[in-house]
Amino acid sequence: MKQIFNHARLILADGVIERGALEIDNGVISAIHQQPLPAGQGEDLAGADLLPGLTEIHTDNLEKHLMPRNGVLWPILPAVITHDAQCVAAGITTVLDALAVGDLEGESVRLDTLHSSFAAIDQGMRGDALRAEHLFHLRCELAFPQLLQELEPLIGHPAVKLVSVMDHTPGQRQYRDLEQYKKYYGKKKVGWTEDTFLAAVDERRAKQAEYAARHKQAVVEMARTRGIALASHDDTDAGHIAEALRDGVAISEFPTTLEAAQAARAHGVQTVMGAPNVVRGGSHSGNVAALELARRGLLDILSSDYVPASLLHAAYLLEREAGWSLDHAIATVTVNPARAVGLHDRGRIAVGQRADLVEARLHGDVPLVRQVWKAGRRVF
Repeated sequence: MKQIFNHARLILADGVIERGALEIDNGVISAIHQQPLPAGQGEDLAGADLLPGLTEIHTDNLEKHLMPRNGVLWPILPAVITHDAQCVAAGITTVLDALAVGDLEGESVRLDTLHSSFAAIDQGMRGDALRAEHLFHLRCELAFPQLLQELEPLIGHPAVKLVSVMDHTPGQRQYRDLEQYKKYYGKKKVGWTEDTFLAAVDERRAKQAEYAARHKQAVVEMARTRGIALASHDDTDAGHIAEALRDGVAISEFPTTLEAAQAARAHGVQTVMGAPNVVRGGSHSGNVAALELARRGLLDILSSDYVPASLLHAAYLLEREAGWSLDHAIATVTVNPARAVGLHDRGRIAVGQRADLVEARLHGDVPLVRQVWKAGRRVF
């Protein structure tokens, strides 16, 4: 099946064609034209931006659909389908669902739904119920006692494309400041007193001492033997980056300081920052601002994290707020994340690439997604 998109602004990986045309043959880009084709050929996009479908490598957006209100657990497959629809409407055609393997908080929707969520996403993909392509990012909480037994049945699945090692023990990384930790988790633990809080900190530090090092060694080996990309999480200083390098990590997710981001760049580790951080103008937890890293040339990939619609919005803001070219900015949500997890058939408007595409128009500084195609098939 042949398709033509005419009179579009084409956002390539290395430049922009202000008015051009794109041809697709059986779901693959077959030709790129520097000028519009004669009127009447194909679908006229009337100057709208045409860019690659977005690749999201870390989203826990599914969690809010699994528990739309405190104490309400939604049926899992309908939650996955709604999450998928929200991602596609944001222009995301490849989704790495970030499923937490372990949680330090005891009773947790993450613990309760890990395997059922994994199975529902897999079922949705096999049954053609989902519009985006869903893959897996397994987030391994190193101090969780049952980490390995929860991870082993999942990590061999061929859709697992990324494994991250994370440690949310209070007093280090994202939670170096215990007061910040108390403030964040106090919203969930309404009954905490000073004594019960300090007891919880001691308990979590004890678990870290007992489990974290050997769990990390096992997780890293499991990922390496399967050729799965590895990411570190919440790196805070150059020492964390050095540790990540020893483990074979290629991606630093959400470094919390300028020092960590500079060390990552110096050693060829790609830096992921949150798109909500860009849209909001800063971190919600007091960490380094994504725009500061962008202005210093220390940002490689954006992730929507908990707001799918933030991904494309943040990419366009990089052009306005950080002075980036539009093609450079769009690469942070398309080709860069795709290549980081070994996906080489998508992420660019180029001949031979899969025709995952987004039509967008700016409304003020907010990009409006008009149409989305996955492998040439319209999904939004």
